[in-house]
Amino acid sequence: MECFVGIDLGTSSVRAVAVDPLGRTIAEGQCEYDIMKPELNQAEQDMEQLWQATIRAIRKMLGTAPEIREGIRGIGYSGQMHGLVMVDADGKPIRNAIIWADQRTGETIRKIYEVVPEEQFGQVFCNRLSAGFLLPSLMWVKENEPQNYEKIYKVMLPKDYIRYRMCGEWGTDASDASSTGMWDMKHRTWAYEILEKLGISADLLVESHEAYEQAGVITEECAGQTGLKKGTFVAFGGGDSLMMELGNGMIKSGRMASTIGTACHLTCALDAPLYDPSLRTNTWCHGGETLWSIMGAHLSGGVALKWLKNNILEYGSFDDMTAIAEKIPAGSEGLLFLPYLNGERTPHNDPDAKAVYLGMTLKHTKAHLIRSTMEGIVYSMKESYAIFQSLGITADRVIAAGGGAKSPLFRQIQADMYNCPIYTNQGKEQASIGAAMTAAVGSGYFRDYEEACESMVKLNEEVTEPILENVKKYEEEFLRFKEIYHANKRLF
Repeated sequence: MECFVGIDLGTSSVRAVAVDPLGRTIAEGQCEYDIMKPELNQAEQDMEQLWQATIRAIRKMLGTAPEIREGIRGIGYSGQMHGLVMVDADGKPIRNAIIWADQRTGETIRKIYEVVPEEQFGQVFCNRLSAGFLLPSLMWVKENEPQNYEKIYKVMLPKDYIRYRMCGEWGTDASDASSTGMWDMKHRTWAYEILEKLGISADLLVESHEAYEQAGVITEECAGQTGLKKGTFVAFGGGDSLMMELGNGMIKSGRMASTIGTACHLTCALDAPLYDPSLRTNTWCHGGETLWSIMGAHLSGGVALKWLKNNILEYGSFDDMTAIAEKIPAGSEGLLFLPYLNGERTPHNDPDAKAVYLGMTLKHTKAHLIRSTMEGIVYSMKESYAIFQSLGITADRVIAAGGGAKSPLFRQIQADMYNCPIYTNQGKEQASIGAAMTAAVGSGYFRDYEEACESMVKLNEEVTEPILENVKKYEEEFLRFKEIYHANKRLF
């Protein structure tokens, strides 16, 4: 049986998923790991631990269907974005990886902008620097751990190190590299002039390619450790947000996805590097030369509902919560929730932003709290949607992804707030499917992404249509929602 493997290196686990040319999962394996917190504002991971977890995940996948080993045509990757991995001349990590969730580099970013002003930087990178991005993390190491900085042979992103252990070749791809802060977005290459001004040698950089291109083949050593077949095609793969877009069939301008997971984001495929001049959103390179993506990132998604369930209401399950919330009318009868429990990225980029319930009265119940929390999550994403619209970006459909896609109420709220039909994907592991797709295209099984998507991406027949009455209500309430942050910013 011919198949392709997508290895999804996440923040808390790695998944190895084998899919057939129709996008159907035929085998999978998963292994979890932890984030290390040396200090309250720091987030690191041991890359050797992640590599050993990857070995176990692959072995679990092959253990459930050993017959697929000979039929694996190629392997691709989806990786947590932004993080810094530094290796020495022997290819060994110098220290733990500093990952995307790290918040230690606020002062470092200020110093970077003293050398390269933010406006000038944004014109090249098409984004604002954030803590956890590879560039400020690297500059932090340069200033605070010079003994480690001097040992660096190459820097890369987490999934690039895992791929190196599998094929023995250094490299990265444009989609993941574009999230580092070291990237020229319009020319799809490293921002060499900026790096020179910051005193970072180009010798530290690995070559960048496109996600579907060949990075190498499975080595004999990797084959012995994982059970994969020596010589199997290996594609570069890409950043998880972009691979999820591929897995949702988002390869043409105007196709949009609304992902509600622990955090959440709204993304749209682009055929040009369009970006918000105010740098409130993120623009990344996508999986191929003529593709980019714009994204609004929001730090409190399902985690806000989980917080309400566990810390406040002590409810048994999410299904029980949403069941009673469905009985409350759109707008939660005037109760609004600003979901900034962990600060916010889009549009305010404010780590000090806080959550607020506004408009509570004696008539409000726990059912109102639940619905308003769900609405607040989507209101925050609607802010990204409004920015997209201001840039001339429109969509005739939105694909719901992540855990939020399983909830009929979440889907209806999204349809009503975006005033757009909501679709869902039959596949449950879109990032892994997208990663597998890079291998399917790169190995020549499919001619291009369009052909791959036609075969591997299947949408469910059920569509959630907007309810006109709710659309009008949410437009009115959205005006109030947008004022909450500004009215309370000084207090935060």
